[in-house]
Order: sequence, then C-alpha cells, then structure tokens
Amino acid sequence: MSRQFAQRLKVLSRERGAIHKDWGGRVPIVLVFPNSYHLGMSSLGFQTIYGLWNSFRDFVCERAFWEPQRDHKGLGEPPLSLESGRPLTDFALVAFSASFELDYPHIVQVLRTSGIPALASQRDQRHPLVLVGGPAVSANPEPLASIIDAFVIGEAEPVLPRLAQVMVKEVGADREHLLQTLVEVPGVYVPRMTGQERPVARQQAQSLEGFATTSVVLTPDTELGERYLMEIGRGCAWACGFCLAGHIFRPLRTRTVASLVAQAQEGLKLSPRLGLVSAAISDYPHLGELATALSSLGAQLSVSSLRPRPLPESLLAALAAGGAHTLTMAPEAGPALRLAVGKRLRDEDFLEAAERASAYPFRHLKLYFMVGLPEETESDLAEIVRLTLEMKASLERRGSLCQLSLNVSPFVPKAQTPFEREPLAPAQVLEERLRFLSRELRHKGIKVSGEGVGWSVIQGLLSRGDSSLGRVLVEMEENTLSGWRRALAAAGVEREAIHRPLPPHAALPWDHLRQVETAPVELAQLAGESA
Repeated sequence: MSRQFAQRLKVLSRERGAIHKDWGGRVPIVLVFPNSYHLGMSSLGFQTIYGLWNSFRDFVCERAFWEPQRDHKGLGEPPLSLESGRPLTDFALVAFSASFELDYPHIVQVLRTSGIPALASQRDQRHPLVLVGGPAVSANPEPLASIIDAFVIGEAEPVLPRLAQVMVKEVGADREHLLQTLVEVPGVYVPRMTGQERPVARQQAQSLEGFATTSVVLTPDTELGERYLMEIGRGCAWACGFCLAGHIFRPLRTRTVASLVAQAQEGLKLSPRLGLVSAAISDYPHLGELATALSSLGAQLSVSSLRPRPLPESLLAALAAGGAHTLTMAPEAGPALRLAVGKRLRDEDFLEAAERASAYPFRHLKLYFMVGLPEETESDLAEIVRLTLEMKASLERRGSLCQLSLNVSPFVPKAQTPFEREPLAPAQVLEERLRFLSRELRHKGIKVSGEGVGWSVIQGLLSRGDSSLGRVLVEMEENTLSGWRRALAAAGVEREAIHRPLPPHAALPWDHLRQVETAPVELAQLAGESA
C-alpha cells in the first residue's frame, strides 16, 4: 500500500459527509484547493462549491489538494482525488478554488505534477478543461490568463447552472468549440477567446434565500475542527477602501432568521458547534434574535471577526455559553486613519467591547491592524499602541484573564477597491513600522504576529499584475522569495513597480471586469438524486 493511498484512507475515515457518486453517465469534475487539506476544508466557499456540483444529477465532483510536503519545485507524487484516488487527468474538468494570490504557484505545481501542461495554449483534446474561481481571480484574473482555460468571475451560484448545461452538452466535443461556447455564459471569462476587448459581467446572486451556504463535510482535521459553518450574510455595508470582500461582494445581503434556524437544525444533527460566517457578523440586522434562537436549540456558537458596534449582549452570552475562547475584532488603524479609510468606528467602541467581553470567560482577544495604509504617519502607529494598551488595562482592571494579541500585516493594494492605484509602502518602511509595534507592545506581554513584508510584495504584484505574471509563474524554479526575484528579473517584470502609485487615468489589467450583474439562482432544475 503506497503512502499516498494510506493517507487518503485515513483522511476519509475521519470525515462525515463526503459525497461518493457513481461515475456512470456523469461528467467527472475534480475540485482542487491549491493549498493543504487542513486549510481547504476550513473554507466554506470550497465546501459550498463541492456541494453544489454534486447536487447536479449529471455530475460527480471529487476533491484534491496541494500539500505542503511536496517540494517547492512541484516534484513528487501527483495529487489524486480524495474520494476515488484517481489522477486529475481522469476528469473532464479540473476546477480550482482560489481565495489567495499566494496560492497561484501551487496551481501551476498541481498541473505539472498531474501531467497537465501549465500553459493553456499547450493543452489539447487529451487534457481536462482547467477552470478557476474565487475572490482573488474575480478581482483580477490576468496573472493566470495564460495558464487557465476559463474563469468564473463573481459568485458561483448564478454561474454554475449555465456552466453545467454547457459542460453536459459539449463535454468531449472539440476543445475550441467548447471554449467558444463558454464565452456565452454570463460570468465566464475565457482569455484565449475574449481577450480584454469584451467586458465580462461579474455575477452576483440577487438573493441568498433560495439556497444554503453551509458545511458539507465535517472533519477534525481542519483549523475549525468539527464545526458546522453557516453563512448568515454576504457582502458588506461599509466598503472600507482597502477591503476586497467589501467591494466585489456588495451590497450586503442577508438570510432570514427562520431560514438560518432551519439550516442550524440540520447542522446540529452533525455537530453541536455552529460557526456563523459573514464579512461583518455584527451587521446582521437580527443578530440578537438569531443568537437567542440558536442558543435555545442548544447550539455552541462561534463567529468570525466582530464589529464592536452593534454587539448584542445575547451574542456575547451565547458565545461564552458555547465555549468560545477567542473574540476577534479589526480596528485596522488608529482613529484618524481608520476614519480616513472608511472604517467608521471609534476607539471608544473597541474599549467598550473589551469591557463588556471582560464579564465573560473568554481567554483571548485578537486585534487585527495594518501598517502602510495611505497617508499613514508615525502618530497613527502611536495611536495603535495607545488603543492596545488601553484595552489591555481595561481587561486587567476588571480581573479578566483574557489575553490580548495583535495580528499586524502590511497594507496590500487590491484590484477592484478604491485603493487599487495606491502603492505598497517601501519594504524598509513597513519593516520598521512592524518592528516599532513589536518593540512597544511585546514587553507589555502582548504578542504581535503577522505577515512578512517580502510575501506582501509578491501578493501585491499578483493582485495588480497583468498577463506577464503568467510567464513568471510558469518559469519560476522554486516558490521562495529568492526564486520569485530571479523569475521576475528573467521575465522583465519590475518588482519595484508595486511601490509606485498607478497613474490616475492609466488603463488597468482588470478594466474588462468592471461590470457587475445581479442574477437569480436557478439550481433546482439540475438537481437530482446524489447516488
């Protein structure tokens, strides 16, 4: 028995909810998360797409992952599908779910180790169609344009029914004909066929009420453990200038309390622990009512990051009663800069939230900040230190044992946001600001962690990059910072460009995705028995 086969059986044995379907007469799809199983199975988006494809009667969808133990050159054993252990070349469609730009090299590695040409132009009738969707490519797909056959731009639910109909009808047909047919599907971008002359409408569900977004597979082998995740809302009402999710998923859409309670009742059959997911949990208009209703069902609740206002007491009580240990909030910056970037919250809001949290047995309060935001000064950094120390003092005065920590990351300009033309601050400036915060807070017993500056530079290049990055990704010998520097230089891509603002009227690589189109979600006609 091979090591990979034994590992696959071990992973499957610890799962509940994995979908195994007969391949007979169905279109086979492998959904690939271009990072570890541990991270992929923590992604509600990845799980949702897995469930959606398998809800269609004419499809069988299995999962595969890029695993870190493969060396950085992408050598080693090819990835196999988790459910049946088949190579990726056995599938008609290889679909990647890309949430993060830094996973783009993993996409190339997965293709190569699977025997699939990395460049779309080198694939022919013998090869699967390669598709990518997710927030990162919905903002700017161009760095992968020479690598990927087709992209899903926007939310998947409005796109998949039309995409599925085309795949059922055209699978096995001439590859060029299939690609040309996909061009006609709203929200599908086919670089080889459309180029940048034809605008692509980013798709968005008109309403969330016609479908559920919940965990499909539960496993202890994830960051979240065996927690049943439920999306309570999508989008954000605040539109902070730096936030990708706050712009490409606008406006805020929510589900009713009744529909969420019904979803929770199904989830509680699998796990007593429910995780509520949204870009801004506290903006759910009936949060107190929902927390009370779920607590009455016996649910142990956890949430993603909270805004300190509004923050219903019933939610804090439900989180504490359910055994939640950590509360997470994101001040992002000091008060003046926070207001300037569109985050309309006062320091007092965070201090009051800390005071209220101290009445409960939470063990950890995590704060997210950024450095290098446009117009940031040294006084803004001093304000971060002041707020953090005031929150720590507030907890201590009330006898709370809750530990305070900071996660601090460099601001990285993102396509499709108001700050898309802003520069990434110089590396030496970012490093000094990170050192300042660490120096000022660590001796006070406050842990400071965050993303390294070098990888923030690479993330920024991919976020704002054009199709020239495809050559870098394909020819890069190793996915390390030094490997990136060599590959960028060889491709003639200027690494320092990310540290300069983009001219106000210059064309942008993602201009062809500016259009947004809301659409109904029509999944029912494709559903059938999941054999």
